[in-house]
Amino acid sequence: MVPQSPIPVRWRTPLLALALIMLAVGAPDTVTAQTERAEETTSEPTRTRAMADNVPVKPEAQDSQIQARLQRILEASGWFTNPQVEVREGIVFLDGFSGTLEQSDWAGALAARTEDVVAVVKRIEIEPDIDWDLSPALQEIQRISTAAQRAVPVILIGAVILLITWQIARLAARFMGWVLGNRIASPLMLTVVSRAFAVPVFVLGLYLVLQISGLTNLALTVLGGTGVAGIIIGFAFRDIAENFLASLLLSVRNPFRAGDLVRVGEAEGIVTNLNTRSTVLLTQEGNHVQIPNALVFKSVITNFSSNPSRRGDFSVGISYDDRTSEAQEIVEKVLTSHPAVRHDPAPIVVVDELAASTVNLKVFFWFDSDTHSPIKLRSALMRQTKQALLDGGISMPDEAREVIFPQGLPIYRGEPGGKPVAPRRARPPRQVTESDATSAEGGLASEEDDVLREAGATRTPDERENLLKGS
Repeated sequence: MVPQSPIPVRWRTPLLALALIMLAVGAPDTVTAQTERAEETTSEPTRTRAMADNVPVKPEAQDSQIQARLQRILEASGWFTNPQVEVREGIVFLDGFSGTLEQSDWAGALAARTEDVVAVVKRIEIEPDIDWDLSPALQEIQRISTAAQRAVPVILIGAVILLITWQIARLAARFMGWVLGNRIASPLMLTVVSRAFAVPVFVLGLYLVLQISGLTNLALTVLGGTGVAGIIIGFAFRDIAENFLASLLLSVRNPFRAGDLVRVGEAEGIVTNLNTRSTVLLTQEGNHVQIPNALVFKSVITNFSSNPSRRGDFSVGISYDDRTSEAQEIVEKVLTSHPAVRHDPAPIVVVDELAASTVNLKVFFWFDSDTHSPIKLRSALMRQTKQALLDGGISMPDEAREVIFPQGLPIYRGEPGGKPVAPRRARPPRQVTESDATSAEGGLASEEDDVLREAGATRTPDERENLLKGS
């Protein structure tokens, strides 16, 4: 007995035809898929495809027919430049140039699916075409333009907020300057404190602008990084920061004012300017000397103008044979009679040194430095002292060893009897009256005004704001 099939008779014929069709259609695709998996993905121009599974002994299609058919297809596609197809014993050799690798692979797959093709040798070279299409660039420009147009309202709002914040910060600085004006005497310290209140206002406005722009993380970074930025800037500009802090301390401590005669280290002159970097002195020769504020703060500062009452001194040497007390009285009389010498404190004349050939007297006197010049007054007093001592019979030998004969030196003439001749008595010194000041000395007035006037004829080296009081 013949076993019956589970498939009904009426479905057998359609199913058999469907199976034959799928086998006929799917077999080349299966061969092509296997061949493509075996193909290496390289950029070399020569590629050999895998051979077919079943090679017919007597192919129905001739090599010339396969070659002509593939040649027409490649030329019709328009993807290839100078395509060349050669078929020998069912092996297809493809030559030419293509624009992309996909087009080259398509030609190989096409040849592999052709009837009676045993293998495919693909020698198509890839030559990409130069794309002169500017549409991507134009699209990017259009995208940027659209984004910029969308950002215009945000930029305008941010600019308005920054402008308002800047004005509020300026008003806050002015208000604090007005409030603290009577409490802080230093102009620099007042400026720093008032601006310290304005900085948070501006930072708050900047934070709002970044928030509106959607840059929340950047806004938090700005607020949190101000301290770190300050530390970094401080290390980078350490010398500048040191001079700035020194200018703050100098303006607070106020060791000198504009116009004071000071000595800073080895430099001596009139203070003309104190800025955030240096202190400017005007020397007696009319030269400007700039000293860094850090060096000024660390140096010993001598202010000759802080107290207008100054003490001057000079020395004078008299002979050992003269009475010291008498010479002291003569010099004291000269000092007390001079109008520029103060009577309180009173001038003094002391014995300073017993030198080799003289007794040196040290003379001290007080005067008003705002009115009288130290060098001019000292010159006038020394001139009057010298003349007064000579008029009083007080000799002033030089520093060399000098032999003095107060009673004269007897002279013997070579005459018979050898009688000595009485020595000729010296004539008494002529009385001369010395004036308090001479035209050669230029009077006794202080020369600070002359120095400042001459220095003012030239451009000041540092024209920045003066931070000193009374400037």
